[in-house]
Amino acid sequence: MTLRLGIDVGGTNTDAVILDEKNNVLAKAKSPTTPDVMTGILNSLEKVLNESGVDPGEIKYAMLGTTHATNAIVERKNLAEIAIIRIGKPATLAITPLTGWPEDLREKLGKHVYIVQGGHEYDGREIAPLDEGELKKIADELKDTNIEAIAISSVFSPVNSEHEEKAAEILREALGDSVAITLSHEIGSIGLLERENAAILNAAVTKVMKNAVRGFENALEEKGVYAKLYITQNDGTLMSADYAVKYPVLTIASGPTNSLRGAAFLSNEKNAIVVDVGGTTSDIGILVNGFPRESAVAVEIGGVRTNFRMPDLISIGLGGGSIVRIVGDGARVGPESVGYRIVEEALVFGGNTLTATDIAVAAGRYKLGDVSRVQHLDKSLVEKAIAKIDAIVEDAIDRIKTSPEPTPVILVGGGSILLSNKIKGASKVIRPQNFDVANAIGAAIAQVSGEVDRVYSLEQLGREKAIEDAKKKAIEEAIKAGADPETVEIVNFEEIPLAYLPGNATRIRVKAAGYLKA
Repeated sequence: MTLRLGIDVGGTNTDAVILDEKNNVLAKAKSPTTPDVMTGILNSLEKVLNESGVDPGEIKYAMLGTTHATNAIVERKNLAEIAIIRIGKPATLAITPLTGWPEDLREKLGKHVYIVQGGHEYDGREIAPLDEGELKKIADELKDTNIEAIAISSVFSPVNSEHEEKAAEILREALGDSVAITLSHEIGSIGLLERENAAILNAAVTKVMKNAVRGFENALEEKGVYAKLYITQNDGTLMSADYAVKYPVLTIASGPTNSLRGAAFLSNEKNAIVVDVGGTTSDIGILVNGFPRESAVAVEIGGVRTNFRMPDLISIGLGGGSIVRIVGDGARVGPESVGYRIVEEALVFGGNTLTATDIAVAAGRYKLGDVSRVQHLDKSLVEKAIAKIDAIVEDAIDRIKTSPEPTPVILVGGGSILLSNKIKGASKVIRPQNFDVANAIGAAIAQVSGEVDRVYSLEQLGREKAIEDAKKKAIEEAIKAGADPETVEIVNFEEIPLAYLPGNATRIRVKAAGYLKA
């Protein structure tokens, strides 16, 4: 028997599931997420193994959705010592790297910043030759530092990556393979500063992801699980552990996308709105053909503006642990939350704090804990709090919709017990079986993907060859990430003509996905 283990780290709980060959849930478990992340993972792993009673040796695949990279950036902890190299002199000297960054992060990551001659035009022509001599001097200088990673960005590298790749070759030859090198064209899209920012953040979290992967592998082996390890990406697919160490920034916001993929799988709905309610916050996203819709705008991470792919989400301060207070004639729900302490502090669990979960139980929406402890609540207060909860969610759903037409709404996450089966703007409301661990299920059933986002000059290459090249590169990326070459197919294709650029330029985005390599 071939089993799959899925683990997803949320803000409040760390969830785990074991699935059989037909993707049936054999066991599921929840543990409070811990500050060090790994302890919570270990606790959930131990629980789910004990509950399932399966032979750990039968688990062949292990999928992890982790917040390690996000936490490192937000908390400014465990970041690698990095160097930043921009290839763009003399064209880009007006605005230096790290412009607009928060002061504390700029001080931490901006100790080794260089701009060298080189770069390309939008159509792939050189602006200036790459200054290889300057790069060799930089490499010699970095030998005497504690540099652990390097971020390299070049002007219009998504069109022509030659200078970035040559620079990486020079630096790798001088510094060896122990220094992680991030090339911006492999992370972000067009837009030099945002793409450069994404590459810098990626380089900064390579160390923390490497340690996380090593820790997870050790935890699995300690429990007798010798499985192939995969990490979830923020597009709802997987990448191999090695690929994740190279591109850790792609794990940011993977938790909500795991929930969206899990919701699609559990409900058999490919196009719907998903409301994922946790202990502290709720994430609302949209499924398009079974995958999370991507954000069309630049996204800020830890105060840094980036342009690499991110899911289109609305996050609101509503969860099962949200604290409820009386305010004038109404009720306020959240954004403060007892979080994972809900099992100690909520009224229904013997605590003394009135939470949204207590309100849901008092209103008869769900049976949980000791119902007698909320029977004394004033009915008017309960009605006002329930109305507030519904209004918060319905407003968020209305904001994320792109059409006034009623849309299916899928409720997942342990905190979704707060919500009614009737929601304004929903054609139907689905609360599937195992909704409380949809995130871990989404991680366990995910496919492996690769993506390409490039600008092509159709005058030089022609439309057919440009599309063929983009599709080929996306398939190659999926295979590098761990997909079985026999199962890889194109799952998304976009062609966006860029009317403001000469040369019949067009932006082509292609995603390929396939099943795990056996």
